[in-house]
Amino acid sequence: MHFTPEIEERLSRLQEKYEAMGQDMPSYLDGLLYADFLTYWDYIHLDTLLSLQSPKTPFPDEEIFIMYHQITELYFKLALHECKQIAEAKPLTTEFFTARLKRINSYFEALTQSFAIMVDGMEKEQFLKFRMSLLPASGFQSGQYRMIEIYATDFINLVAKDKRIELRDAPIEEQFDHLYWKSGATELATGKKTLTLKQFEKKYSKTFIELGKATTQHNFNALLQQLQYEGRSTKELEDELRQLDVNVNVNWPLVHYKSAVRYLNREPDEIKATGGTNWQKYLPSRFQKRIFYPSLWTTEQEENWGKAWVEKALGPL
Repeated sequence: MHFTPEIEERLSRLQEKYEAMGQDMPSYLDGLLYADFLTYWDYIHLDTLLSLQSPKTPFPDEEIFIMYHQITELYFKLALHECKQIAEAKPLTTEFFTARLKRINSYFEALTQSFAIMVDGMEKEQFLKFRMSLLPASGFQSGQYRMIEIYATDFINLVAKDKRIELRDAPIEEQFDHLYWKSGATELATGKKTLTLKQFEKKYSKTFIELGKATTQHNFNALLQQLQYEGRSTKELEDELRQLDVNVNVNWPLVHYKSAVRYLNREPDEIKATGGTNWQKYLPSRFQKRIFYPSLWTTEQEENWGKAWVEKALGPL
């Protein structure tokens, strides 16, 4: 059999590759000879993926609720994939940083724009019934979302706003005790931690604290300051960071707020969220003032953080 020069060149390169690793190339060729052709469904484990929905009730719309949250977590995993690349890049260039941020922003924009699929795709009556079988689980317990926040900014910027000045130089372990989201998972009447928060802390506290320490010099805010210190041009990068700030701290929580108002707001008393979370105080950006990049916003912009979105979506407050 006559091999073309292209095939001979590739065989030669393969031989060099396997010799360098102390491996026998003919054995690997045998493996290739006997291996089946790859299929789409095997490559993405489609059968397994489609079997991961396990409703707790007979209400059909619960499956929509499950699948949308699974899709959300896959998008969060995509975002974390980019976060890790940025934090670990050596050397980090503004071009690489900006390109990965654009990807993260596109993931959050897709999520925000698609949220109506779940909200409009569920009957309110079904949701208010099947949700009771989910106790005390809550979307509040998304560990991946918290990790994205930790990668995005200095840990102190995730502390409740009334504690940030006091705890600015405190160890991360102490700052962790006062993260903004903890106040959103306390019992409304007593102020005690909900079971939802206790479960969440038991599973993730160590992970969050370790990540906070590991990203002290490698979170996005720290990396921006480092590039600026080196005299790099960061204008386009700053634009993407501002967009990330809005996507994560305004748009994403407020589409949840809008859906909570639709499903959980009932006169004269609001319906509690599944985990007992205080969604009325936890979700609105104007209360928490979660801002990843304070240096990129004016005082007026900070003061009106999230206000325009709320008024557009829900009317003047």
